[in-house]
Amino acid sequence: MKKLYVLIGLLFCTTLAFGYTERNLLQKQADVDRLKEVLVMDRQWVDYPDYADRAGWDSLLGNYKETYIRRGEKLLGYQWQVVKATDYLEFERSGNRTVMENPLDANNRAIADLLMAELAEGKGRFTDPLINGVFHACEMTSWALAAHLIVQPSHRSLPSYDYPVIDLVSGDMGGLLSWTYYFMHDSFDKVDPEISRRLRHEIKTRVMDPYLTNDSFWWMGRNYDGRMLNNWNPWCNSNVLMCFLLMEDNRDRLAEAVHLTMESVDKFLNYIKADGGCEEGPSYWGHASGKTLDYLSLLYDATDGKVSIFDEPMIRNMGEYISRSYVGDGWVVNFADASAKGDGDAPLIYRFGKAVGSDELKGFAALMRKPGQVPANGRDIYRTLASLTIDKELQQETPGHEIPPFTWYPETEFCYLSGKDGLFLAAKGGYNDESHNHNDVGTFSLWIDQTPVMIDAGVGTYTRQTFSSERYTIWTMQSNYHNLPMINGVPERYGKQYKASGVKAEKNHFEAEIAGAYPEEAKVRSWIRSYRLKGRQVKVEDSFELDKAVAPNIVNFMTWGDVDASMPGKVRIDVQGVKAELTYDSGRFDLSVETKELTDPRLSKVWGKQIYRLSFKARQMTEKGNYSFTIKKL
Repeated sequence: MKKLYVLIGLLFCTTLAFGYTERNLLQKQADVDRLKEVLVMDRQWVDYPDYADRAGWDSLLGNYKETYIRRGEKLLGYQWQVVKATDYLEFERSGNRTVMENPLDANNRAIADLLMAELAEGKGRFTDPLINGVFHACEMTSWALAAHLIVQPSHRSLPSYDYPVIDLVSGDMGGLLSWTYYFMHDSFDKVDPEISRRLRHEIKTRVMDPYLTNDSFWWMGRNYDGRMLNNWNPWCNSNVLMCFLLMEDNRDRLAEAVHLTMESVDKFLNYIKADGGCEEGPSYWGHASGKTLDYLSLLYDATDGKVSIFDEPMIRNMGEYISRSYVGDGWVVNFADASAKGDGDAPLIYRFGKAVGSDELKGFAALMRKPGQVPANGRDIYRTLASLTIDKELQQETPGHEIPPFTWYPETEFCYLSGKDGLFLAAKGGYNDESHNHNDVGTFSLWIDQTPVMIDAGVGTYTRQTFSSERYTIWTMQSNYHNLPMINGVPERYGKQYKASGVKAEKNHFEAEIAGAYPEEAKVRSWIRSYRLKGRQVKVEDSFELDKAVAPNIVNFMTWGDVDASMPGKVRIDVQGVKAELTYDSGRFDLSVETKELTDPRLSKVWGKQIYRLSFKARQMTEKGNYSFTIKKL
C-alpha cells in the first residue's frame, strides 16, 4: 500500500509546469452560445458510408477490402479474454503492467478488426462475434488500465465499480464503441435492442457523464494550478469529443460538452511551446501533436469548419516537428522517453500536412509510406477510417525529405545541426521536469551518414517504477548515462529548477550554461557546454568554474557498435561499417569503458545486446578549466 501511495506522485501529473502562456486559441473561436448555432447535429458531419451503402464501402476500402475481411475471418472463433482481478493486482504486487494490459488490448483489437470486416463485407457474418466483444466490454468493471486506476479514491489498482476513470484506454474504448454503435446499432437491434441500449448506457456512464461531472482528472487541466500537461490531454479529449459527437442528441448538452473540451485542450496548447517542439520526443508525437490533429479535425467537421485553428503557426510547427526530427534510415532524435527508432505514421503525417498546408509533411508522409500496408490502427478506429479517406492522395504524393542545416526551437531549446559531410547533431537545453523527463540538460546525440554514433539510450519497458518517486533510480533516466559531465562526481538533479540558461544556437554551433541543472553539492559556479559542427567533425567543449574542487570531474559519452579504446587519446567506434574517432587529451583524462548489458527488449531491439559508456575522469581537480573532445568521421 505504501508503494501505491507513492505512485500518486506520478511524474506526469504532479510536477509543476516550466512555462504557461494564456493563448486560449480555441475559446477565442466560439463560446457555448456560438457552438449551439454552428454544431452539426444528428451525426450529419460524418462523411463515411452508412453500413448498408455497399458501393460506398467498396469505394472507400478499394483493394484493402479483402484484407479486412480476411483479418475478421481469423477472429470468427476468437475467445474473449478475461482480465482477472489478480491481473489488475499484479501491477501493485510486482509492478508488471502487461499482465493486465495485453488481454485487454487483444480484445479491443479484435473488436476493431471484426467491425472493419463487417463494414467491408456487409453480410452479417461478423455481427455475432462483434456482439460478443461489445457485450464482453460492457460487462467489465472498468475500461481503464490498472496503472492508471490509482486516481480512484481507493488508490488501488483493482477497479472500483462506482468511480469511472477516463484514461487513455477507456477513452479509446469509448471512441471505438461509439463508432461501433454508429455503424451497427440497426443491425444489433435486429438481434436484440438490449445490445445497443446497453452499449449506449456504458459509453454514457464511463465517459460522457464523468467528463461533465468529475473535474479531478489531472489531464483535463481544469482549475489549472501549474501541473504538467502532455499527450494525455489531446488524446483523452479527442476520444471524449468523439463520444459526445456520435452519441449526444441534445444540442445544449452537446454544446456544453464540446466547449468543456475546448477549454481543456486550450490548457494543453497554453502549456506547450509555440515553437512546436514536442518535449516528449518523436515517439510521442503521434499521441501529442497527432491527437491534437484528431481533436481539431473532429471539431472542424462537427462545426462545418466554423471552429478551426489550423491556420495558427503554432499548429503547423507542431506538425513539422516530426519531419525535422527524422534523421534518416528509420532513426529519429530521441530525447526523453522516446525511442531512437521510428518511421512515423504516414497517413497521420499526411493528414497533418493537408490540414495545415505543409508540403514538407506531405512529402515526408509519402517517404514514410510502406507500399501495400493496410490502414489499421488497432482500437483507434477513427484513425483507421481517417487514413482510408486520404489513402489515394497519399499514394500519389511525391516522397521527399530535406534536412535543413539549422533547426532551432527557441522555447523548447532543441537544436538540430546538419552538415554536408553526413553529420547530424541534436542538442538540447531545457530543464529537468519536462514531460517524460530524463535528466539530460545540455546533452547531445550524433549521427554519421544516418547512423547514430553518440547515442541517447531511450527508455526501457514501462513498469510501476517508471512513473513513481523511484524513476531516477533507473539508469536510463540519469544524466550520468547521457552525454554529459558529472561535476565534482555529481550528476544532474530532477526538478523544474534544474535548467539551462544562456542558451545560444546558430548555424553549426550550440552552447548552454548547464550549471543550473546540478544540485548544490556539485559546487559549480559555471559550466558552459558547447558543440561546434565543422565539416567531418564535431568539437565538444566544456568551460567551467567551481566554487570548490572536491572530486574528479567525469565526462561521459554513450555509444554502441564496436569500440576500441586501446590507443591513448583515441577511441575508435565502428557502427555497422560507419567509422568514427573520438580524440581526447590522454594526459588529462583516465578513460574507462563500461559495458551496459541490455536485457530489456525495448532497448535491445534498438541497440542490440549492449551499449557502452565512455567515462573520461579528470586526473587533476581544478576549480577552473576547459575540456575538449573531438568526434570525427573516418
